[in-house]
Amino acid sequence: MTRRVAGPLRRLRNAALVGAAVTGVVAANGPVVVDVADRLVYDFQRNQDDYKAQHGFWETIELPEEYRLSAIHAALLSTGKVLFIAGSGNNAERFEAGTFRSIVWDPVTGESKEVPTPEDLFCGGHAYLPNGNLLIAGGTRRYERLDEQVDRAAGVLSLTNERDEPLTLPVGTTFTNGGLTYTSTEEVRLPAAHEMPDGSAMDGIADVWVEADGTGDEYEVEEERTFGVPDLPARHRGEVLVRGAGVTKDKQNFQGLDASYEFDVATETYRRTGRLDEARWYPTLIGLDGGRVLAVSGLDEYGRILPGDNEIYDPATRTWADQPGLFRYFPTYPALFRLADGQRIFYSGSNTGYGPAEAGRQPGIWDVRDNSWQDVPGLEDPEYNETSASFFLAPVQDQRVGIVGGGLVGDSPESTARFNVVDLDEEAPRYEPAPDYPSPVRYLNAVTLPDDTTLLTGGSEDYRGNEESDLHLTTIYDPETGELVEAAPNFVGRNYHATALLLPDGRVMTMGSDPLFADKEETRTGTFDTRIEIYSPPYLFAGDRPAITAAPEEISRGSSFTVDVEGAEVAEARLLRPSAVTHQTDTEQRSVALDVRPASCPEGAAGHTTADGSAHCPGGCCGSGTVELTLPVEEGLTPAGWYMLVVLDSDGVPSPARWVHVA
Repeated sequence: MTRRVAGPLRRLRNAALVGAAVTGVVAANGPVVVDVADRLVYDFQRNQDDYKAQHGFWETIELPEEYRLSAIHAALLSTGKVLFIAGSGNNAERFEAGTFRSIVWDPVTGESKEVPTPEDLFCGGHAYLPNGNLLIAGGTRRYERLDEQVDRAAGVLSLTNERDEPLTLPVGTTFTNGGLTYTSTEEVRLPAAHEMPDGSAMDGIADVWVEADGTGDEYEVEEERTFGVPDLPARHRGEVLVRGAGVTKDKQNFQGLDASYEFDVATETYRRTGRLDEARWYPTLIGLDGGRVLAVSGLDEYGRILPGDNEIYDPATRTWADQPGLFRYFPTYPALFRLADGQRIFYSGSNTGYGPAEAGRQPGIWDVRDNSWQDVPGLEDPEYNETSASFFLAPVQDQRVGIVGGGLVGDSPESTARFNVVDLDEEAPRYEPAPDYPSPVRYLNAVTLPDDTTLLTGGSEDYRGNEESDLHLTTIYDPETGELVEAAPNFVGRNYHATALLLPDGRVMTMGSDPLFADKEETRTGTFDTRIEIYSPPYLFAGDRPAITAAPEEISRGSSFTVDVEGAEVAEARLLRPSAVTHQTDTEQRSVALDVRPASCPEGAAGHTTADGSAHCPGGCCGSGTVELTLPVEEGLTPAGWYMLVVLDSDGVPSPARWVHVA
């Protein structure tokens, strides 16, 4: 594939030198570097009402210094506040110091609160529980060590215990091979041999991380060897076997953590749960029926990608359980979407980070009832799925998913402008082309808006914004027309570790960016961007908005309920599930269309109810502004939990959201 290069109108080189010839500014809806005078021209233009009504408006917010953090994860809570999780924030020094951070930020008042963070939840996964609490699992046990940082061979040895007695080997246990010595960096508990339910014998098995006692290349172990344990208790000699391969001086990956917590929205604290069955770094969590949560993929406690070990969280017992019947491999942070039937999960092909290029890259539909799989073909540039953006097209009843951009596996500078859409309601679904994105892009964030469009913003052409390739480009995709139009450009470049989500008032929040370098020449180390940018879409400049003045707090699937509305006639209504996003992965985001009809008019109102029970009110609704909304019955469309309820007028202008709980 030939790399498609973005034109100069896609970039903002320097925040102090912005602009272009005025004709260029108008054509691009945004700034290009030339001089300060042209920045003033653009600033004047973007503040005009007609510009905002067509392109929207960005504003930048800086939190007080004590609350600025490297927000790797962002989640909108049912209180309207946003939880930012940094953990160690991709900073090895903070990790070694045990400095793990989270804050809760109120976008209405601007107030921030530091939340004590018990472990390094950096690069874990998250999903909402039916009660609105956020389940967070996985994280960082140890930071990576690059090739140039590794001075001695290290790796994993596997221990097998044939004795019906467990064994614990302390930190510093030595293992030998061919006169060479290796030392364990951790305590290892080796289970006893035991009998399986079918009567067969099963040895106790455990792994341990070791480092060579010397720095020479002779310590590298490429092929499997057997190791001795000089300090092994006499009664275990001959019954404990130690093997190992892959003890090398190669780069050592991040190591996963088995942490698991519920973030309690009411108290704004982390509540400990049972530990994960497998340590996970870069996992994806997705809700299932009954409020259960499935965790897939990730790097294990030694930095090895899990081969297909998946597990389920039970909110009733607050524990995890291994699922050998759902053994299936995915690259890290796979983009998963639960379908309408509630029992099948679509894997779009999007992922982030780790796993071989030849495995687990095929999009498909996974049936968690029997672990069966159906390939979904047709995806263009399938080798470019890493760091791509995937999202449900609204409303979720259409069962269509889009995928945009992405790069090659690893730190390749190449990316694609590919935009494909798949209709999963078809008997034999396949991806079909949509309009190409205006530029090749990776790390793009996608946010579903109340009017059924999708905002696509930020990203960079190159790996982690290298070559000053951040895109100051925001577009809006209309799934009904298939049109992709440029909006006002984002001013803050957003690449790796950027997040974006919809706020209850209809605006979009973006945060984060973690470039490797601060200059094109790659001479200065990049720094994490802690600024928040808020985008107001064009519908916020389209005149008066409808407002929900009354609505029930609790609703149920398949039922109808009434809401009172002021300001406009209601044409449509949506339930919007709040986002919990990291690394372009958001299994929560969805927009559910509700049936809308006039409510029966109260006595004395300007309208009446006909003999067949239907309402007839002048102007389409009763004088009270009451309408009846009906939820779809399928649990897979509207999983239990908190949602933002919005109504829209005939021009597609949404109301501010009102929080409702779907039981």
